[in-house]
Amino acid sequence: MTDTPAARAAQATPPNVARKIKGLSDRAIAWIFVGPTIFLLLAINIFPLIWTIRLSFTNFKANRINREPEWVGLRNYERILTDSDIWLNMQATAHFLFWTIFFQVLIGFTLAYLINKKFKGNDLWTTIIVLPMMLSPAVVGNFWKFLYQPQIGLFNYIVAFFTGKDPSSFEMLGSVDLAPWSIVIVDTWMWTPFVMLICLAGLRSIPDYIYEAAEVDRASKLRQFFTITIPMVLPFLMLAVLFRGIENFKMFDLVVQLTGGGPGSTTELTSINLKREAFEKWRTGYASAYAIILFVTVFGLASIYVKALNKVKER
Repeated sequence: MTDTPAARAAQATPPNVARKIKGLSDRAIAWIFVGPTIFLLLAINIFPLIWTIRLSFTNFKANRINREPEWVGLRNYERILTDSDIWLNMQATAHFLFWTIFFQVLIGFTLAYLINKKFKGNDLWTTIIVLPMMLSPAVVGNFWKFLYQPQIGLFNYIVAFFTGKDPSSFEMLGSVDLAPWSIVIVDTWMWTPFVMLICLAGLRSIPDYIYEAAEVDRASKLRQFFTITIPMVLPFLMLAVLFRGIENFKMFDLVVQLTGGGPGSTTELTSINLKREAFEKWRTGYASAYAIILFVTVFGLASIYVKALNKVKER
């Protein structure tokens, strides 16, 4: 008897069922097990997306389910793309994205480069640095909100120590100019370890014989850094940027805990604005169109970026 998965399954089943199973191919057996999972994923992901697309062409409001929604065509999309307030939210999101990724990549790679130089206490420092990313965003938000307090917060006193300013003379979360930077600082503190771990994996994947060959050729440490380290770690850096870019584009909980989108709408990212349109103003059709625009934006930019990443890997 052939020792196939179908035959083994048939032997463990009643005779009447075994006869049916023996006639199935290995691919059919695989689909029997994988099929329910695929169906569940399609039901959870594809159906809501199609339903959202349908709602985006209507004036549907979730708090008025008894009222028949009216088909409005592309009116929701037109209103969103011509709304100056939404473009301000986009600018706030772009500011947050750019500076968080910039600082996280810069600091994360620097920390990874230092930790890769094996020294006494290496493992201990790695564990300490990684701790922030293990915390809940709600905990981090409340923790930093306390640190940002002008009267009793430690952050203002540290800034005052280096600048000589009065600790109560400025307020990070209540200032229009400082509030965007306050959320950048917190997100950088929390997620730089994630970038560091990815960069560290990239650094430790570089074979030692490459550096040894470079030393034989009398290449300086600086030349080795720019001709060996950076090119070989670049795919890992780009992967870290991709992950953090996608996550920060939909950042919600941390900013809500810190500023709630304020003062005014200074730190109101697109995710916060979308939530207000959908669940405070109950403009469900409008919010659906908003969500589709954000989805297309992220998907399009990520697709272009992944193509660039693949080209870098092929070099």
